[in-house]
Amino acid sequence: MKKQNDFKNFFHAGIMDHLEDLIRLALQEDGQDLTSMAVFSPGDKCRAVIKAKQKTIVAGLPLVRIILDKIAGEGRPGFLVQEGDLVDPNTPVASIRGGTCKILQAERIILNFMARLSGIANLTRAYTQKIEDTDVRLLDTRKTTPGHRYLEKYAVRLGGGMNHRMDLEEMLMLKDNHIDQAGSIEQAVQTLRNTYHPCPPIEVECRRIDDVLEAVRAGSDRIMLDNMGMDEIRHSLKITRQSGVESEISGGVNLDNIRDLALMGPTFISVGALTHSAVAADYSMGMEI
Repeated sequence: MKKQNDFKNFFHAGIMDHLEDLIRLALQEDGQDLTSMAVFSPGDKCRAVIKAKQKTIVAGLPLVRIILDKIAGEGRPGFLVQEGDLVDPNTPVASIRGGTCKILQAERIILNFMARLSGIANLTRAYTQKIEDTDVRLLDTRKTTPGHRYLEKYAVRLGGGMNHRMDLEEMLMLKDNHIDQAGSIEQAVQTLRNTYHPCPPIEVECRRIDDVLEAVRAGSDRIMLDNMGMDEIRHSLKITRQSGVESEISGGVNLDNIRDLALMGPTFISVGALTHSAVAADYSMGMEI
């Protein structure tokens, strides 16, 4: 699966405004760097180098410039690798020249963002490598850190995965509560199509084979096979293939079983762990004062 690393296209217009708000919040959380302000004078300059301390996909380099710009337009970053590159341990990835106090103020915020995003990209890469010789597409979920969804889904793309719906408007998903209220899957699907014009794609969460059959009859765009056993998945995929409906395996997917699931031939496999369980990558920033 090819990584997607076009930062500008991903963070367009309103999404970029959201990202800048998030960075402002991070700066507000840290407050003033009283320690650096006492030790260094306002005119002191330095060069700082960000280094990857482990083998990692590099994610978050464009944020370095945005963060520095928010600190009084301070610092001139130079990137030593490309966003999305896979680098070896102890690889310098960026250098910064500017006011010492301001760079030190930005240090932890920069490293926090890069560590988190690179960790997600690394975990996504581990999953995509398991299924890279299949036609199955790996999806993330909405199990993201509140406020950080766009960044985390961007990192999934860097690791070779694809984004599921970004929000509740992009795709309509019918779950048990919706179906119970509507009375049946068919009625729930019809209600959505009668309500929205045009109607976004509709996905139905199915836990039994009978649900799959009903969702197909209802004209669903995608069917999620949620926490099904292998025999149920196999049977359900025969139904979706014959009907031409997209299929998505979800629930209980891990690095040990994703390949077996992919070989069964679903359209998609979604993995919440990509964003809720990724281990942060290790970066450091060294100063030349």
